[in-house]
Amino acid sequence: MTEHKKKPSEETPEEQSAGSVNGTPTNPTPEGEKDAQATMLALTVQEYDALQKAIEEAKNQAKINFEGWQRERADFLNYKKRIEKDQELSRSNILAEVIKKYLVMQDDLERALKSLPPDLQGSTWVEGIEHIYRKLLTLLEKEGVQRIDPQGEMFDPTIHEAVVQEENPDHESGRIIEVITPGYQIGDRVIRPARVKVAH
Repeated sequence: MTEHKKKPSEETPEEQSAGSVNGTPTNPTPEGEKDAQATMLALTVQEYDALQKAIEEAKNQAKINFEGWQRERADFLNYKKRIEKDQELSRSNILAEVIKKYLVMQDDLERALKSLPPDLQGSTWVEGIEHIYRKLLTLLEKEGVQRIDPQGEMFDPTIHEAVVQEENPDHESGRIIEVITPGYQIGDRVIRPARVKVAH
């Protein structure tokens, strides 16, 4: 018995829809996929230019933000250094003022020990004063205090104070011939100039 093959026009609606789901082919052709992707990825010239412009603007803004951050960081570091410098200067000023008061005591002790009568040499109380004097010198040395004793040097107004000028044939003009009161400095900073007698 010969099987009768139905023509497409003779297929029932159910048979016609067997190869689709809701009227959509279940297996689209590869060519169809490529066409769909090309349609989705296609950009107009105007859209491409707009994207390029947006990228350039984003790069420029990022550069501006980075440079601004660098300036702010540099300003902060400069401010920090300035504060630290001010604090160090303040500390140095306070230390210098305190040390000046101790220097007056040292001058008094030094003069007293130099003018000590011979009959008091070696006495217990004099030894006690000498011990206090040495402790004071040690304390000043630990604070970095250096003595300025310019005997025989040329006068320097930055570290010396001329309280007396006299003609002296044995010394050239400007030569220090006597130190009346020694000076003191901490590092390069003079906290008290040496008071001297200068040849004129």
